[in-house]
Amino acid sequence: MTPPPNPCLNGRVALVTGAASGVGRAIAVRLAEEGAEVLALDYDRAGATSIADQINGEPLVTDLTSADAIASLDLSRRAIDVLVNCAGIQHVAPIEEFDTTTFDRIHRLMLRAPFLLARAVLPGMYERGWGRMIHVSSIHGHRASAFKSAYVSAKHGLEGLSKVIAIEGAAKGVTSNTIAPGYVRTPLVEGQISDQARRHGVDEDDVVRDILLARSPVKRLIASDEVAGLVAYLCGAGTASISGTSFILDGGWSAT
Repeated sequence: MTPPPNPCLNGRVALVTGAASGVGRAIAVRLAEEGAEVLALDYDRAGATSIADQINGEPLVTDLTSADAIASLDLSRRAIDVLVNCAGIQHVAPIEEFDTTTFDRIHRLMLRAPFLLARAVLPGMYERGWGRMIHVSSIHGHRASAFKSAYVSAKHGLEGLSKVIAIEGAAKGVTSNTIAPGYVRTPLVEGQISDQARRHGVDEDDVVRDILLARSPVKRLIASDEVAGLVAYLCGAGTASISGTSFILDGGWSAT
């Protein structure tokens, strides 16, 4: 791993959730390249340890759906400068068939956990007069799709939470923004592609073009590194006034 010529996060500590794979892993790598000490948080112990070893970071293993587990991390003792909320899961079903336990679990992971993590690290950011919060949302934080009631509502909530953090942190050097990608080529999306191909009896390439990207003028999946690059930008120089907004990477989906 070769760091950039002028790392923007030297001496900073970044906490990245969902760091074991996909977008979270790419973000952890990029922030380490930018000079940050990265705390790689995930439920997957092997994955968290693997990425932490790769970037000389620290693995944190916990269940973000548990408020007690989050509290046990005692993050208020850590001088965390950057929080990236990336952990997420998906479940697809019509509302009348959507299991309420699964609905609650998705909201605990993708909305309550970001709130609890922000609550834990904000006092330290305020004390130091600098902080960056970046929440990996989704185009589904702006647009709805059928059969994804839990995911869509959690992402809409995350968009609102980020704006509140931005308003409260504005005078204290803390910014808060969301990144709202369309479909990113991750293990989670690869699983969706395989499931759709089996269900419809078509090739996986047809699923990508005709189902996932049906509303997107740019007919390719987004790369995890594209999201990671935007995270790094929002942590860099000249971004103190960029707060309370959402950066959409959806291949033009929301323009149609």
